[in-house]
Amino acid sequence: MTESTNAPIALITGASRGIGRLLAKKLGERGVTVVVTYKGNAELAEESLADVKAAGGDGITAQVDIESPESIDALFDLVRDTYGRLDYFVANAAASAFKPVAELKLHHLDRSYATNARSFVLGAQRAAALMDRGGRIVVVTSYGSLRAFPTYAALGAAKAMNEAYMKFMATEFGPRQITVNAVNGGLIDTDSLDYFYNRVPGMAPMQSVLSKLPLQRPGTADDMADAVDFLLSDKASYITGQVLSVDGGLTVIAPPYWSDTTAPLHDAVFPPDATVAE
Repeated sequence: MTESTNAPIALITGASRGIGRLLAKKLGERGVTVVVTYKGNAELAEESLADVKAAGGDGITAQVDIESPESIDALFDLVRDTYGRLDYFVANAAASAFKPVAELKLHHLDRSYATNARSFVLGAQRAAALMDRGGRIVVVTSYGSLRAFPTYAALGAAKAMNEAYMKFMATEFGPRQITVNAVNGGLIDTDSLDYFYNRVPGMAPMQSVLSKLPLQRPGTADDMADAVDFLLSDKASYITGQVLSVDGGLTVIAPPYWSDTTAPLHDAVFPPDATVAE
């Protein structure tokens, strides 16, 4: 049965934790009805939905395996049958293998494509079809789409594909008043960042990277959620086909890095007693 509501309807993949969960709560504060999707942990999804409701919104939880086209179809069928429409679609969930290119096997390539790129395209197709009064589509990407660094080839290439698709979608969905954008994250303090720097064998120390950033610290999941929330809002109604980088300046720096300079040049930017922010 279709529920009648005048509230905006949002679907967020990977909304049971991290950036997706924070975004769901922020949308709840705006009175949005949120479809909180999850892959395996129903309890976490229910906790996320409780956050949405406590903030003033409403919604449902829905299990989805974004590697499976059939599961994606079932998810959007549920949205159609429950609400009859959709206003916001955020492709946030991601997964991949962190390996050098020479070590990537066929199943790594297939899974990275299916989970990150194909799921976005299939989801956006179904989402746009339900946006009968215009809407917003945002895909969460990362700086591996713009810069090459160790073990990130499979995921970075998929994120670059998402950003390319995003631009084509923006041109094709625009006449229906649907905007499509990407939020590209740098070093964001989430479980994924911890895994990458602390569990990938041989990875460089995180602090060696942070010291080179203009802001010299990682971003937060809130920083990412705020950026997505902005692109979903009326304040971003004339922004489409764009990549918004939330990276503390990571993608504007180049060697030689200021952190590697010495006096007197170093002192022009860093006070003598300056330390990198924790």
